[in-house]
Amino acid sequence: MLTRQDELLDKLYRDGLISDQQFSEIKLSMASSGQNAEELLLAKEIVDPEKLVEAKAAVYGLAYLNLSNKKIGEEVINLFPVEVADNYKIICIDKEGATISVGITDPDNFKAFEAVNFLVKKQGLQVKYYLVSKNSFQQAYKQYKNFSKEISEAVQAKEEEEQADSTERAEDKEKFEEVVESAPVAKIVSVVIRHAVEGGASDIHIEPLNKEARVRYRIDGVLKTTLILPKNIYRAVVARIKVLANLKLDETRIPQDGRIRQVVNGKEVDFRVSILPVIGEEKVVMRVLDVTKGAPTLEDLGFSEPGLGVIKKNIQKTNKMLLVTGPTGSGKSTTLYSILNMVNKEGVNISTLEDPVEYFLPGVNQSQIKPEIGYTFAAGLRSFLRQDPDIIMVGEIRDMETAELAIHASLTGHLVLSTMHTNDAFGAIPRLLDMKVEPFLLGSTLNTVVAQRLARKICRYCKIEEELPPEVWDEVRQELGKIPKELLAKRMPDYNPDKLHFYKGKGCPRCGNTGYAGRVAVVEVIDVNDPIRDIVIERPTALKLEDIKASQEFISIKQDGIIKVLQGATTMEEVFRVMRD
Repeated sequence: MLTRQDELLDKLYRDGLISDQQFSEIKLSMASSGQNAEELLLAKEIVDPEKLVEAKAAVYGLAYLNLSNKKIGEEVINLFPVEVADNYKIICIDKEGATISVGITDPDNFKAFEAVNFLVKKQGLQVKYYLVSKNSFQQAYKQYKNFSKEISEAVQAKEEEEQADSTERAEDKEKFEEVVESAPVAKIVSVVIRHAVEGGASDIHIEPLNKEARVRYRIDGVLKTTLILPKNIYRAVVARIKVLANLKLDETRIPQDGRIRQVVNGKEVDFRVSILPVIGEEKVVMRVLDVTKGAPTLEDLGFSEPGLGVIKKNIQKTNKMLLVTGPTGSGKSTTLYSILNMVNKEGVNISTLEDPVEYFLPGVNQSQIKPEIGYTFAAGLRSFLRQDPDIIMVGEIRDMETAELAIHASLTGHLVLSTMHTNDAFGAIPRLLDMKVEPFLLGSTLNTVVAQRLARKICRYCKIEEELPPEVWDEVRQELGKIPKELLAKRMPDYNPDKLHFYKGKGCPRCGNTGYAGRVAVVEVIDVNDPIRDIVIERPTALKLEDIKASQEFISIKQDGIIKVLQGATTMEEVFRVMRD
């Protein structure tokens, strides 16, 4: 007997939205993994999410509606309380006479239908249901109260409190703590945190200016101001964050670090909090860590051949060392997590030293360093060697001691994964030599070096072709001309230097009118094979990039970025931005 998920897969196939091969692969994955067709199709990005929901609506006999650009009247949306809408993921979207239109996200959630029936029964209304995607529901749900309105109401309430009792609170510590715990201040912090998570921000910056304070979110690697706060409530907001992170309220002279864990929209989210004294005030930066999501695969991140093959080959070795390099925020840790997922099997013991722990991996022993009590990368690595590990992940090699211990671990039968701050993969070798690692040890242990940057991906909903200046075309042709023809043909079978196509996002509601949504890794991978190993051991200072190109199939990080541009993943503007160094 066919399930609804089988019917959905069949319909997508009949409508030409998935190929024969994709149909067979999803069927096989459904049987082996226990996931349903919808989860697999979304995870692999095979079908547009809206097209998928439209097909699902047909299977369930429901009408379909995209709410992304739907403006809902205040009197209509408030027919359902905001708490009910959030809990059951239902929303009232229209009303004509005695009939209301209701958007639902899960047609199998009978409690949602019961909630709607209960709400409309008292009012004698008829209901017409529409199936909507989770993304478009979130877009519509924001219309209950927009960000600015929520904050404005909380700020206004806070100012009214201050007017009622302004003299005592400035001097009385107990009164100040009451202010910190008061509903308006707690509301402001809660809304700032919730909107950061909903907007996909990786960091929240709350910082004082001359006459006001601002809140900025880092989304897809770029900071953007989202809110201006009155200066008079700034200290209360900082204090509220300190309370949540268990930090000292009365300590304003030195930096403080803490952690907050909150449930936002039904999922656990960690926030790594850093408080820094600045002139006259304190600045807050909160790193957003969604601990519920799993690490993506290397393919999902944007890795491709020949580098992908080098990594897969070298992580099969039982010892040696793999390094991922790049500046802060370039996705090095996420790449390491992806590699750990590939080697995470019952027969191996994996231990990690991290700062902070960004993903939780079942079956992996993850440890958070605490430098303030002497538990550093070096100290932790010494202890790890007594824990009988097969694979060790060290968050970062920062100093000579950690480098020596990592080399020693890889010499004694362990696969060591770590990161470094260098501009390219080639730069990791002289950097380790600067840390006094002996050339013969380095040549004997290092087997792979990855360098990467994160470029913003073009929003697939508003992607259009664009024209670029002739000098950009010339630079693209020149750079790709350095790649051997056989290798370029593997990456770009249809490459024609006379017919180049460039793309951009024109901006739409789904990407916040930026033209970008998500990020893709731009990478280069060096295989430290026998010819390179011999040079490192015998004459390390003589090693040149030409030696690497002569010994293996190699595509530089810039060339990889240009290929991804021509494949429509990102823009030349983004490649130039991330390659500034």
